[in-house]
Order: sequence, then C-alpha cells, then structure tokens
Amino acid sequence: MTTAAPPFSNPSLTTRQSALGQVANRLHAGKVYRREDLTLFSNAVDRHLRELVSEGALKRLAQGLYYAPKKSVFGELPPDDHELVATFLRDKDFLLFSLSSYNTLGVGTSQLYNKTLVYNHKRHGIFSFGNRQFDFRVKPHFPQKLTSEFLLVDVINNLDELAEDKNQVLQLVERKLPTFDQVKLSDAVANYASVATKKRFMRWLDV
Repeated sequence: MTTAAPPFSNPSLTTRQSALGQVANRLHAGKVYRREDLTLFSNAVDRHLRELVSEGALKRLAQGLYYAPKKSVFGELPPDDHELVATFLRDKDFLLFSLSSYNTLGVGTSQLYNKTLVYNHKRHGIFSFGNRQFDFRVKPHFPQKLTSEFLLVDVINNLDELAEDKNQVLQLVERKLPTFDQVKLSDAVANYASVATKKRFMRWLDV
C-alpha cells in the first residue's frame, strides 16, 4: 500500500516558511522597526523583509524603516508620529510639532502646514516616511513639551517661514506680550530664542 507524502515534504521549503513565520510572529501591529531590529530573529533579514512587505505584514516607510500596520474599523492606521520618530532617531529626546501650532497664540497665524517639525540633537534635514514629511532640526535646547511661551518665541524664530504678513504677526506678538506669564516668557527667550529673536524680545520687554 502506497502512503501519500505529507504536506510540506520539502525540508528546505518547510524551513524557509518556518523562519519567515518566526519573524512574522515577532511583529506587533502599530510598531515601527528598523532593519537591524529584525536581524535579531531573522537569518535572512533582507529576503524576509521583501516577503513580509509583499504579504502586507510590513509597510516600507523609508530605507531601513518599516511599519507593522494596525487596523481599525475605519481602515489601516498610520504609524504614530512619536513612535516613528523615536525609532528613526533611536532616541526619545525630541520635540515634535507643526508650524500650525502657532495658530493657538492669537497672533495672526492661521495657515495649516503639512510638514512636521522635529527639534532634536541628532539629525538635520527633511525626511519622507511613507507619504509624510518631517523636518528634522538640530537644536541645542528645546522643552519637553509645547508651552505658549515657547511657541511665542519660536514663531519669531521661524518668522521668515510663515505664509502670513510678517509685520502684522510682529505687531500682534508685541501687543500680546502682557498676556503671557512673564517669568516663563523670560526663561523661554533665554533658552530658546535665536540671537535676532532675543534682541527683539529684549527691546519689547525693555530688558
């Protein structure tokens, strides 16, 4: 009596699928990975990455950077910005925000900007991850979180990048100065203002 061969009787094929499965089982939905993260549990990382991307288990964000998609009732979710940037930088010390954040100050800014700023200590330049653009800027100092006083200083630092009327913004900033915490504002000027911005605030504050 002839016995049928069991499925996956090809040892090399079985081993290959098993190795890929081990890598796939290590992935967590919503997490961003660097290529070297996956070398810890893959014996053929580049081949496995190609196969996982082909299967949709991973999305390639940039060279050497991947995202394990997380799904919701509304469809596939994009990677969390903080998770993405922390993985890219291999560092959690950064400040992430948009020029649109200035719109909360009431100083005449109202534009919406697609580009996300990343103040950090390591990388400088514009990087695209998937369909998102991040502007990395090396700064010696930045706060751990956004404050109104920091944003007021930073809007003057980045005045030339704004689409709004610059003279109007300057007038409104000067007019709004008394509404801010003066101690916090002085600290923000001392710690985060460029040389030109610092001179402007010193003139406004009569310091």
